Amino acid sequence: MDKKNKKRWAWQLPFLIFLIVATVLIIRHQHRMPYQHNTGYVFGTVYNITYQCDSDLKEVIEKRLQEVDEALSPYNEHSVITAINENRDVEVNDMFIDVFTIARNISEDTDGAFDITVAPLVNEWGFGFKKGLETSKIDSLRQLVGYQKVRLKGKKVIKDDPRILLDCSAIAKGYGSDVIARLLRQHDVKNYMVEIGGEIVTCGLNEKRMPWKIGVSKPTENAEEQTNELQTVLNVTDKAMATSGNYRNFYYKDGKKYAHTIDPKTGYPVQHSILSATVLASDCATADAYATAFMVLGMEKTKEILRKHKDLMAYLIYANEKGENAVWFSPSLEDKIAK
Repeated sequence: MDKKNKKRWAWQLPFLIFLIVATVLIIRHQHRMPYQHNTGYVFGTVYNITYQCDSDLKEVIEKRLQEVDEALSPYNEHSVITAINENRDVEVNDMFIDVFTIARNISEDTDGAFDITVAPLVNEWGFGFKKGLETSKIDSLRQLVGYQKVRLKGKKVIKDDPRILLDCSAIAKGYGSDVIARLLRQHDVKNYMVEIGGEIVTCGLNEKRMPWKIGVSKPTENAEEQTNELQTVLNVTDKAMATSGNYRNFYYKDGKKYAHTIDPKTGYPVQHSILSATVLASDCATADAYATAFMVLGMEKTKEILRKHKDLMAYLIYANEKGENAVWFSPSLEDKIAK
């Protein structure tokens, strides 16, 4: 080796050794870094957040969740959406604009199967933040439903009719999960699982240094006899997942089963074979909204949407001709089903 190369190695070798040592120390630190577990209540449901971090971020997480609640919760009398529903003069914030824009895009894509103006019908059927059921009013209430009847002008919401109500409950939990996932990334958290009311965002690895595995609940005929039995388990890493299901919120009237999913066009709860729709997407607000839309659309129209959007994956549980539970899932989802 000539003198020139010897000099080059003389300063390069210590640098390479430093890089190797530093990399080993970082990996060891990451392995030793604890996983935090936060749980609490938001949007009328439970949240569970697991993340690898030296410090507990629950205080900043709950502050951010409160911001989402103050934008989107109809149960919060001081929220932006409550002010809109009460026709108060209010400027909407960025969170509301985000959700409104996502919701409108998905409404257009699903021909109105997803619609945040469905609140009057939801309330009339007794599933919303008001109670009572008068089916004679359904036809008149349908006149107040339609995503085309409300729009943003700057930071103001314009309604065609002041009686129109907005309900973001079918997208808010998913959006909240996205917000917290972004917050964790801002704190340089690489491994996490955020779950709000069953709507989930994951990244990296769990405490066992394995990809995150998320269960899909098996539908049960009686809502009061939920057994937490799983239909399947999905490998969900660096993805968002949301589930909507008729078996989670329904009642019987005159011997007929009515689901909590309302068809905005008919004004009545959907009556078809899909029992639950689980959707995987790049963000949870999108997964949340499409899961609801698929419950309205039914099997064939859902497959049409999935063929159009290769970035979406769905796992559908439905009742077959014999009344037995059956499963259909996107072909691209097959390698994510835990064996």
